[in-house]
Amino acid sequence: MPSIFRRSFKSLLAVGLSCATLAAAHPLSARAADCGNSPAHEAFDVAGLKSELMVTALSCKAQDRYNAFVSKFRPALLNADERLNSYFRTTYGRRAQVEHDDYITQLADIQSLGGLKSGTVFCQQREAMFDEINALESSADLAHYAEAKDVAQPASYESCEAPATIDRHSRKGVTKRAATRHTNRA
Repeated sequence: MPSIFRRSFKSLLAVGLSCATLAAAHPLSARAADCGNSPAHEAFDVAGLKSELMVTALSCKAQDRYNAFVSKFRPALLNADERLNSYFRTTYGRRAQVEHDDYITQLADIQSLGGLKSGTVFCQQREAMFDEINALESSADLAHYAEAKDVAQPASYESCEAPATIDRHSRKGVTKRAATRHTNRA
């Protein structure tokens, strides 16, 4: 590869990393990307809600209410976890677990930061979600509730399209697309 292309690529990569860093610093709603009703989209919504409730439980001493939520919706939560696992396996291959763990960590960090910014009203604002969830009757209700809530997601998980990956079996380096959500991380 000629050196001019290497320098251009490095410059482009540096700009991309800078943009990704800035984007990750601003939490966006999971609704920012309208991915339709794909299994991955629903799983991201439920994971975001579950994390938001966990942060609320830990911050507001509401662990019993969180445990009741998990008990009531265990099958739906396990199903969403499996769909997330499938998304990460399809999208990242061998790095699936690392990327999934990174997503969960980013999710909790963003939601905790939101709690810190809300200050003393955080618990008043968020504990009502436990009452709302307690009124839900089914897995479908939970999925619709999760989609309707303005739950913060890491900005890097906002796009509907999976990242392009190099087809390692092709000599021409053809790219392919996988799954339904995309990360804008470099």
